[in-house]
Order: sequence, then C-alpha cells, then structure tokens
Amino acid sequence: MTLRILIAEDDRNTRAALAEVLRGEGYEVTEAADGRHAKDLFDAKTPDIACLDVMMPGLSGFDLCRHFRQTAPTMPILFITAKSEEIDKVVGLELGGDDYIVKPFGTKEVIARIRAVTRRCVPADDFTPCGFGTDEFDMHDLHVIPKEYRARRGTETISLTPRELRILQCLADRPGEVIPRSDLFRQAWEDDHVPNSRTIDQTISQLRKRIERNPKSPEIIETVYGVGYRFQPASSSPKF
Repeated sequence: MTLRILIAEDDRNTRAALAEVLRGEGYEVTEAADGRHAKDLFDAKTPDIACLDVMMPGLSGFDLCRHFRQTAPTMPILFITAKSEEIDKVVGLELGGDDYIVKPFGTKEVIARIRAVTRRCVPADDFTPCGFGTDEFDMHDLHVIPKEYRARRGTETISLTPRELRILQCLADRPGEVIPRSDLFRQAWEDDHVPNSRTIDQTISQLRKRIERNPKSPEIIETVYGVGYRFQPASSSPKF
C-alpha cells in the first residue's frame, strides 16, 4: 500500500508544487484548499501523513492538528509555514506537529523531511509497501527493508521513497535480466506518468547517488545502453 499524504494549503501554487513533488516520489496525494475541506477528507479516510498550512480559511492548521490528534495520535504532521513565522513553528510543534516545511521550499528538503517523519512515526508493520511483498532482500552489500522504506549498508541507513523502492524491487526480482525502461515505468510509476526516458534516467541517477558506493561506476544498478537497466548479482554471469 502506497503512503497517503493529505496536503491542506490555501495557496494554489504552493499546494500544486508540493503535490507535484510528492506524487513524483510515488506518494498518493489528496489536496484541500481550506481547513474545513481538509477536515472532511481526514474524517472520510485518515491519511498516513498530513502537511498543514498554518493560516487557512475555515480552520487553521493548528485547529486541524488538534482534531487529527484525537483520532490519529501517531500520524506524522508537518506544518507549512512562511520563513518569518518562527512563533508558528514553535506553537505547531507544541501542539503535536512532528516537523515543518518552510515556504519557499526546495524539492530535496521536502522529500528529506517526509522521509524523516515517516521513519520516526510510521510503524513498519502498518504497510505492505508499493504493491510488492515485504520480504527484505540484498543487492550486493545493500540490505533493503521494504517495511521500513529504507536500506542499510553497515551502520549507514538510507531512506527510500515508494518509487525508489519499487525500482529496486523490480530489479532485484529479475536478477541478471535487462529490464526495459517501459517495464520500470509500469512497475514504479504505474499510471501517474506518460513513459519518458529522461524521467526515469534522472530518477535512477539520483537514486545511485545515495545507494552506490561510487555513483560514477555503479554496481547495483547497471545501465544497458539503448535498452534499460540491470541488477547483476555478484555470483552470476551477465546475460546478453
């Protein structure tokens, strides 16, 4: 099951930008333009994570936080604040918020904060990630733990988004086999995007920077030029 995120933000541009970032990482996103709509969406189907603007029509982010905490005491909540609203950050955290996103925000910061609160607050047993199984698996010296949305190499912990986890699982499930880009799109992007080689190449490039010992000479995700990608286990010979 993909993690569901509720975004409550009355500024359309901010809401759309945040939703695009999170959908791009494989999260299921629901949007609300005001506090009352956000409350209705929450009451109808409790999300896994909430991102709440502090100042909204109807109900503020603080009001929503109080309401959410009554029925979802452990759900991660991130407040969306302006850079100058230092007091709002303090009040939000005291009310039970787990973190905050400062406007204007950068893509890397948003993803890092979502990963962090997910790791801290979401019990590993609550999800069957990404439509795949929950069994842990190894890719060379990288140990992938789907239930925790992360991987480990020695003492290092690497957080993974749902989309990154789908990509790794797809490659690991077909060791030694060249996986065409079209297959990776079906597995990792589902119906969210029209297939685009540049999109998947950029995603793989960013993923390599975090999971490969040497991203310039990758061992876990090999490129097969003109076709796609391959995970080659150390104990087997390449298939051509």
